[in-house]
Amino acid sequence: MFISFEGIDKSGKTTQAKLLADFLLEKNYPVVLTKEPGGTLPGEKIKGIILKESLITPLCELFLYLADRAQHVEKVIKPALKKGKIIISDRYADASLAYQGYGRGIPIEFIKKLNLEATGGIEPDITFLLDIEPERSFLREGKSDRIENENLRFYKRVREGYLEIAKLNPDRFIVIKADAHFLKVHQKVKSIILKEL
Repeated sequence: MFISFEGIDKSGKTTQAKLLADFLLEKNYPVVLTKEPGGTLPGEKIKGIILKESLITPLCELFLYLADRAQHVEKVIKPALKKGKIIISDRYADASLAYQGYGRGIPIEFIKKLNLEATGGIEPDITFLLDIEPERSFLREGKSDRIENENLRFYKRVREGYLEIAKLNPDRFIVIKADAHFLKVHQKVKSIILKEL
């Protein structure tokens, strides 16, 4: 099973991915917890460029994410799927549609074609979209990088993009309100996954 967590920055994806991985490991399920960008060693280097380099163009940003994704799929996701492991990824291909497509204005169909090349057509079985209004996510504490420093208008476009992607993929997406306490969100995620398992 392949599970991904999506949502705007500071929506709680990393927390929920880790909580779910810990829960399933306690139940003795074979789990691989990973992330994009940075799920591989080359990916960590790419992530450093994406989050720190200030002069990156939208198209350059997209290609860097795609390079990270291609490496991630080949070195982490494919081997884990072959071994029958449960993969939990903090972000995956939908993030490029939301951020570089809806957020930056790069044509969606163009990104879909490139995503197909980078992923080899591998899609998550379940994608949890942790939905929160940007005004609320901005109040959450944490370090800020180049992407997180974008303005409110950008994040509104990204959020609207995610909701549109979810609407177009109802068989895969589960939208959860992320402004609740993180343990309540975890309970919802956990109950859905237990039914699937």
